[in-house]
Amino acid sequence: MPSTKSSTRKFEGFTAEERAAMKEHAREQKTASARRGASRAEKEAAAERDVLAKIAEMPEADRVLAEWIHEIVRTAAPGLVPKLWYGMPAYARDGKVVCHFQSAQKFRTRYATLGFSDQAALDDGTMWATSYALREPVAADEARIRALVERAVG
Repeated sequence: MPSTKSSTRKFEGFTAEERAAMKEHAREQKTASARRGASRAEKEAAAERDVLAKIAEMPEADRVLAEWIHEIVRTAAPGLVPKLWYGMPAYARDGKVVCHFQSAQKFRTRYATLGFSDQAALDDGTMWATSYALREPVAADEARIRALVERAVG
């Protein structure tokens, strides 16, 4: 039986990192709104510049991983469009995020993650993984990540 302990805990508010991510998301929406008059190609180019700039700001360990994931996603699924999503590099189809990179530093976690949204076609029976821990770019993992991304876009 599931525990009911969590339902009795009192919500104590968002962490500083969560509040910062929400503020970042609001800024991203404002930026996207300001680009409404631009062509699709201009919007996509600007969004990719934003993603690359965000990656460049990351601490070295996260930056190396984010650059690696960016390259894999861009070659495995060229139809996905880079965009910022809560301050994280993300890749979308028709404006909806399919996968994203989350740096370890952003939420002070032990490892970075590659996450997939419900838009990703990763369904496998009644249960499947939607995020993967990343510690370092390893050639053997590249093929697995590439296959996941290709599968995610269908």
